[in-house]
Amino acid sequence: MRTDIFARLDREPEPPKIETPRMSRHRIALFGGTLAFYLAIVLAVLVSSWLVALDWKVMLFRPYQQWPELHAFLDYYVVLGQRGPTAVMVASWLGWRSWRQHTLRPLLTLGASLLLLNLSVGAVKLGLGRLGPHYATEIGSAELFAGGDIFPSGHTANAVVTWGILAYLATTPRARRYLSALSAFVSLGVGLTTVYIGTHWLSDVLLGWAAGLLILLALPWFEPLITRTEVWILSVREQWRTRRRLRESVPAAPVAPEPVLLSVGSEGAQEAASRGPVPETAGTAGHTGATGRARAHQAHPARSERTPLTPAGTRRPPHVDRTQRSSAGPSRPVTGGPVAP
Repeated sequence: MRTDIFARLDREPEPPKIETPRMSRHRIALFGGTLAFYLAIVLAVLVSSWLVALDWKVMLFRPYQQWPELHAFLDYYVVLGQRGPTAVMVASWLGWRSWRQHTLRPLLTLGASLLLLNLSVGAVKLGLGRLGPHYATEIGSAELFAGGDIFPSGHTANAVVTWGILAYLATTPRARRYLSALSAFVSLGVGLTTVYIGTHWLSDVLLGWAAGLLILLALPWFEPLITRTEVWILSVREQWRTRRRLRESVPAAPVAPEPVLLSVGSEGAQEAASRGPVPETAGTAGHTGATGRARAHQAHPARSERTPLTPAGTRRPPHVDRTQRSSAGPSRPVTGGPVAP
């Protein structure tokens, strides 16, 4: 048994007993408070309240001009909120965990959270249609229903969900605390970075934080569906493996060659059709068996229709020592007749 630190990289002999989170009273209270904060942000933007005025003040302050030395670093840091790169990194880690622990729950939980993120955040983005700071047309306006798609901030919500899922799937309380702090730091930094470079309003970031947190808090409601999906996928995999083992264990039966039916030559067919039925007589009765055998062999390939080249006349060599018989009559006497002198 290995005792070094690399022993934790080996595959576990059997799936561990992981206790899935449940919707406790504490979690339900957090979900309700976050939902109320979410609705308050949306209402404040809809009525163009003090929050919209704060958005314009921050935008006109232009943080990227106040601290230009941070721009190069933050351009790379904001990638931690992009859906493509972060999904690949987190999916790679959770895929290794799925292989090590003999379970599909980490990958299925990540897929469910990203699906909820796309549906909820995408619907609000397209429904409100808010323009970003770089495309604003009127100072002090909320820029709603103008064909935009930046409210709430997708970078911020994606950072909360993608990195927060690591803390949600942690197996120990210590790991959960550390990963929660790491995901909060990354998501806060990504949200403020989008405000710094001017791609989002401050209210976009606030709503993005609330949207991502709502998805993480609501995941225990989807745990039964994730469990049923895992059981179904594993059962389909076992059925496929069983069928493959059966195909490999049963030897393949020898395949008998199928006869190839060829058409009879056109000349022979026309000749047989022109003759018609032959009446069976005493002279032809002996040929019935030969005729039946000839018909049975009609499926075989016909020989060449060319006339064989044979020499004219008889095939016997001539005998010069023999004399030709006379046409007058026999040379021997007839029995009982007179003998010639």
